[in-house]
Amino acid sequence: MAIERVRTYFQKFGMEDKILEFDVSSATVELAAKAVGCAPERIAKTMSFELADGCILIVAAGDARIDNGKYKQTFHTKAKMVPADKVEEKIGHSVGGVCPFGINPGVKVYLDESLKRFQTVFPACGSSNSAIELTIEELERLSGSKDWVDVCKNWQGTVTESERKGK
Repeated sequence: MAIERVRTYFQKFGMEDKILEFDVSSATVELAAKAVGCAPERIAKTMSFELADGCILIVAAGDARIDNGKYKQTFHTKAKMVPADKVEEKIGHSVGGVCPFGINPGVKVYLDESLKRFQTVFPACGSSNSAIELTIEELERLSGSKDWVDVCKNWQGTVTESERKGK
């Protein structure tokens, strides 16, 4: 089970006990925000894409959407998501639980600028009913991200100080 793979991954950092598991689904941004009890934009959604040389993950704020022009400028190709029926095989987690932790070797992780406006965010942990609250610095370190990118749109709205702090 993918959540066990993530739990094992987090053991290396002594953080396996921070994983939250819910009695309800957290498979979408909206469901995850309800399960966690936070604003949807603080859900760190992980999207999987195919490039000529393999797969990548882009972790972005819950309210952000891929901007095709920015994506093409950054990765020099059109944005092509991994087909849903191939995500688990190529990434290591199935749709609804995709996260940047405990992934298959060779999958590169990028963090989108849309996340930087928050002190903490909630990425999934390998299942459709899990999450973990991480600071941006923890997310950067634990995800093994290759780099920060600016490939999203629709997130530049105003965020209140209490939302930024996670209240």
